[in-house]
Amino acid sequence: MPTELRRAFRALISVSDKTGLVGFAQGLAGLGIELVSTGGTRKALAEAGLAVRDVTDLTGFPELLDGRVKTLHPKVHGGLLAIRENPEHEAAILAHGIAPIDLLVVNLYPFEATIGRGADFADCIENIDIGGPAMIRGAAKNFRDVAVVVDVEDYGLVLEELKAQGGATGLDLRQKLAQKAFARTAAYDAMISNWLANEIGEPAPAYRAFGGKLAASLRYGENPHQTAAFYHSPERRYGVATARQVQGKQLSYNNVGDTDAAFELIAEFDPLRTAAVAIIKHANPCGVAEAATLREAYELALRCDPVSAFGGIIALNRRLDAEAAAEIVKIFTEVIIAPDADEDAIAIVATKKNLRLLLTGGLPDPRAAALAYRPVAGGMLVQSRDNAVVDDMDLRIATKRPPSEAEWRDLKFAFRVAKHVKSNAIVYAKGGATVGIGAGQMSRVDSSRIAAMKAAEAAKALGLAESLAKGSVVASDAFFPFADGLLAAAEAGATAVIQPGGSVRDDEIVKAADAAGLAMVMTGVRHFRH
Repeated sequence: MPTELRRAFRALISVSDKTGLVGFAQGLAGLGIELVSTGGTRKALAEAGLAVRDVTDLTGFPELLDGRVKTLHPKVHGGLLAIRENPEHEAAILAHGIAPIDLLVVNLYPFEATIGRGADFADCIENIDIGGPAMIRGAAKNFRDVAVVVDVEDYGLVLEELKAQGGATGLDLRQKLAQKAFARTAAYDAMISNWLANEIGEPAPAYRAFGGKLAASLRYGENPHQTAAFYHSPERRYGVATARQVQGKQLSYNNVGDTDAAFELIAEFDPLRTAAVAIIKHANPCGVAEAATLREAYELALRCDPVSAFGGIIALNRRLDAEAAAEIVKIFTEVIIAPDADEDAIAIVATKKNLRLLLTGGLPDPRAAALAYRPVAGGMLVQSRDNAVVDDMDLRIATKRPPSEAEWRDLKFAFRVAKHVKSNAIVYAKGGATVGIGAGQMSRVDSSRIAAMKAAEAAKALGLAESLAKGSVVASDAFFPFADGLLAAAEAGATAVIQPGGSVRDDEIVKAADAAGLAMVMTGVRHFRH
């Protein structure tokens, strides 16, 4: 037998997730591999009629401390870490009666699921696996002699190799399994450490780690010369990661990013209050609206910038219905994402075979606390997610004239949208719909002028003589450092303004607003989005 092949004579199996367990173990036993197991795993195998040895027989030591100590023993770790064909190691295991373990099958206590269901602190602590990660790391370190399986999805692959190689595994497979094993324990420990930091109120721990599981390998990244993949994080949040793709081409790197941006924006709109639709292009909204129905909301959102909407991402806050679907498919769209869809709507979308339809099962909570992170050269930036919602803010009227009831509604609407526009952000809105959006400019004045230009172009496309910005309100993601940006909005036709305030020139800005007859509301909350 070539040295790269290692015959498996003994397998230690200890799994929390019993999916596929019996079939896999039956395959191992059929190849003459001795089965050793623990607790519930051993019971499940024995009940299936398999000959299985209890780990306490292997160690000669009983389980202790309510099962906290069962595999933490030299006869387990010695069996995993002993280097075959090393005379000193061979002599040591013979002297101490240690039986080599050639195959380790472990999946960990369900810590992620435990915190996901909101378990109490003590329950979460008890679901931190200790023996499992220790065994996994030992077996992975000794990959030249031991195969380690941490993922039920690998059972078939491992069994296929064992059958093909007469009960042996090849070095290439063992190396790949070892890499996955180390990544699994790293992701598991990252989840625990981040959870504990949050529990004890530590916003900046000395070490930070993040992990995830591969969801899909992507054809390329933002550009064809870049490699890319999509990973699921342990956080349970409705969106692309939870979505069922009903139809359409594989998602690209840019599709995933843009679709996430679209769905996070639309989650700002309570579906019990109103239907809402957002159209996203290059991670920025080019049209957002709310109305009595999804179809009406879509038509209003599309009106804002129909040119940019071509090839965009459509996000809805309610179940996609046939009326909305029939309108959406009239122009080329990359992705539709919604909590759910009617069968008639799914059939309509199916007429466009390349159009991707994602159904998430729910909306993310815009108020939920979580971490957001971004790599930089030589490090990583970590911050809490922007979960500030305009409905919860202490809004202050800064001008002599207060907003009218209609202006109040539109001001809140516009500020919801501005939160999801790249800075510097300016959003014009009227009647529950955006009418002009200026995004990502170095100057707030330029953003305001671009938004006004978009409003004028949209009016022209509708055959209207007057810009859609006439009689609108305007939202700014950050304060106006000078009055020029504010005055540009007034010139475009805005009648009311919402902005964070906090500039050293706030008094000057308020005076300019009063002089122009504008109503101004200050939120005290900034929404930079870089």
